[in-house]
This record gives sequence, C-alpha cells and structure tokens, in this order.
Amino acid sequence: MKKYLLTLVLACIPMFATASGSGVALDHMKPDLLDNASLQRGAALFTNYCMGCHSMKYARYERVATDLDIPASLYEENLIFTGAKIGELMQIGMSAQEAKGWFGAPPPDLSLEARLRGTDWLYTYLRAFYKDDKRPYGVNNAVFPDVGMPHIFADLQGVCAHKPHFGEPVSFDPLSGIEHSSNGCQEFSAKGSMTPAQYDAAAYDLVNFLAYMGEPSKLDSHRIGTYVLMFLAFMFVFVYLLNREYWKDIH
Repeated sequence: MKKYLLTLVLACIPMFATASGSGVALDHMKPDLLDNASLQRGAALFTNYCMGCHSMKYARYERVATDLDIPASLYEENLIFTGAKIGELMQIGMSAQEAKGWFGAPPPDLSLEARLRGTDWLYTYLRAFYKDDKRPYGVNNAVFPDVGMPHIFADLQGVCAHKPHFGEPVSFDPLSGIEHSSNGCQEFSAKGSMTPAQYDAAAYDLVNFLAYMGEPSKLDSHRIGTYVLMFLAFMFVFVYLLNREYWKDIH
C-alpha cells in the first residue's frame, strides 16, 4: 500500500511543477466556450496577428468555421491568406529552418498551447510586455523573461514603460470609488489604439479561442455526457425495480 501511495505522490510532482509555471503571479481568466462572439473575435486576432509565425497543424479551417458558426465562404474569404482550401490543416508558409535562422528557434505550434501553459498564463503573458532597450526587439516580458518574441500587439495595447505586476487584488478608494491597484501596466512609453480595458478584452478573446483549439470536442463531450447521465438515471429506475423483483422471494 505504501508503495502505491509513494508512486502516486511521485506521479503528481510534475503536475505541481507545471502549475507553478514561472513562479510569477498570474491574473485569472475563465474560458467561455459557449461565447461564440468571443471565439470568433479570437479567431480573427489569431489569424491576423499570430498565424504569420505560429501554425495550428492539428486543426482544420473547416472544423473551426463549423464550430464557431462562421460560414465556410466567409471564413475562406477573410481568414485564410495562404491560398489553402477550407478543408486543409492550419499550416503556415514559413519553414522550421527559416524560422530558426530568423528567430533562433522555430515559433511553437499553438494547437495545444492552452493545455500546456494554462489559460491564466497565456492571458497574463499577452499583457506582460514592457519596454526594455537591452532586448533585440526592444521589449521584454514579465511572465516569460527574455522571450524571443516581439510584442506583436503593440499597435493595440501600446508598450508598457515599466515592468508590470499581476495577480494582485483590485482595491477601490471607499470615498471616491477610484480604483487603486498596481496590477498590470500603469504607464505607457507608446500608446496603442485600444484602452487597457479594451486590450484586456481582446487578450481574453484570443486566449478563449486558444482554449477552444486545445480541445475542440469539449463541448460535444459535455453535451453527450449529459445525455449519458440522463439515460443512466432513467435506466436506474427499471434496474432497481427489476432487482427488487428478483430478490423479493428470497427476502
């Protein structure tokens, strides 16, 4: 018995290590896979900003369009820029060899990134870039220090002037109602086209989409699971009555 318990504890250690991540406090976000509008906005952000470097080679355009209630013709016209067909995998034109030469390492495929990193990590990471003139692209990241990725959303968010902090509770002045919190970026060295609240919402939409991509069949599984539980509850009544009928003469 002790040996089994020890094996279970050792098996759980990597899970705790992954959960701890980089050791940086993270902001929480809860994906909503029923919010199709959010998922559609996230798909548009991913296609326009991320897919130049990051593929989703385990997914197909057609499955995404169907799940997100986007007409195939509309998706093909507005969200496929490589000449690929709607039924093809979501690959990119850049080869791994070219990417390694340009960036030092190929940008990762993002099909399962939300399952690997967690949605809290991704949500905080997208909002954690700040100005750092010592880095090749002029920015660093509070969640992923010395990351090799540029701040691709700088035109939306702007560039934070100082290293932001996350995971701190929001507080309000009891008299004025003004928010007092050092959470997130407090000062910008370059302005973006969005307000901080708008950019946070955009980051949420993108991470929501990545959460969907990590497990596209999750909603189907939940729906089928509900029907299975209802069927078992229905059958339990008849099984119970049958069992009582079998044993009534014995008792």
